[in-house]
Amino acid sequence: MLTPEQEMIRDAVRDFVRCELKPIAAKIDADERIPPEILKKMGELGFLGIPFPEEWGGAGLDTLSQALAVEEIARVCGSTALTVAAHISLGTYPIFKFGTPAQKEKYLRGHISGQHLGAFGLTEAGAGSDAGGTRTTAVRDGDHWVLNGTKNWITSGGSARTVILAARTSKEKGVKGISAFIVEHPTPGFTVSKDEHKLGVRGSQTVELSLRDVRVPADALLGEVDGGFAIFLDTLDGGRIGIGALSVGLAQGAYEMSVAYAKERQQFGRPIAEFQGLSWILSDMAVQIEAARQLVWNAARRRDAGLPYKKEAAMAKLFASEAAMWVTTKAIQVHGGNGYSREYPVERFFRDAKLMEIGEGTSEIQRTVIAREILK
Repeated sequence: MLTPEQEMIRDAVRDFVRCELKPIAAKIDADERIPPEILKKMGELGFLGIPFPEEWGGAGLDTLSQALAVEEIARVCGSTALTVAAHISLGTYPIFKFGTPAQKEKYLRGHISGQHLGAFGLTEAGAGSDAGGTRTTAVRDGDHWVLNGTKNWITSGGSARTVILAARTSKEKGVKGISAFIVEHPTPGFTVSKDEHKLGVRGSQTVELSLRDVRVPADALLGEVDGGFAIFLDTLDGGRIGIGALSVGLAQGAYEMSVAYAKERQQFGRPIAEFQGLSWILSDMAVQIEAARQLVWNAARRRDAGLPYKKEAAMAKLFASEAAMWVTTKAIQVHGGNGYSREYPVERFFRDAKLMEIGEGTSEIQRTVIAREILK
């Protein structure tokens, strides 16, 4: 059961995306761009600050409320859902949890209100699944840190005001020698070196970032020196709940389109929904979606209750992402040849779903996380 507050935020987001986002979702994909006014409106309505306290301009709600919102957005547009999920979970949450009072005062209200976006820079060419393989360096120079390196696959990395970056501060300490820094755009030497053109979630900006002798003040350090890896792991655990919710939304949207199409499409003189082979596919879709949703809600509720949730978040992300890929694949099958055409949105949902099995830790990494939690 959901609380009245949770139902209220879900319904508010549902109404917004139906009226404002659904009419332009295909254009967002085709243009590879989300209109800035959409994100600004979402900020004004409080959708970008759902899990943050009211003192910072947030809604003061919980992780489950955030998951409900992300699911509703993803039912219509995966690109916008990914941008919102990354902004909240990856670009804003670490500042809220680990930032100094001055850092919170400087960034949180702007992030929460939608005045600007936040991003998260962990991945590198040699540090994907191996998050501890960070080669970007940060060297102390008086009252500044000097950063050098390259970051890959950074969501909103070119348009965000802040990027929380991982950099190695102690070579000999391995993962215990990585720190987190808040780097602002624009900063000399901090540039977008490549704009990725992707299979799916095309409207969500993904870039490669280059850092060449980037000087940031000492107070740009987030948390303690050499304490960054723990920050990133904590952030990823929460982010996986968001990706799980996004996956559920993509699957739900594709499922709803499939049910409607199966009722309308006629073959052999009757709707294809009346054929057992087709109706069973729809039944399996519904089961997969509901199971994924419950896993996501369970992880969110454990987090809100202050209980350990690393395993549950990994389970939710793993199952929901693979369910989304399965459901969207079957959605194309239900639509037949029409499902392979851009005239029907299910092909876009299929393309968007694939990233869910890769981003925020691949399915293989999730299985590794789950196994470690089970066996430790």
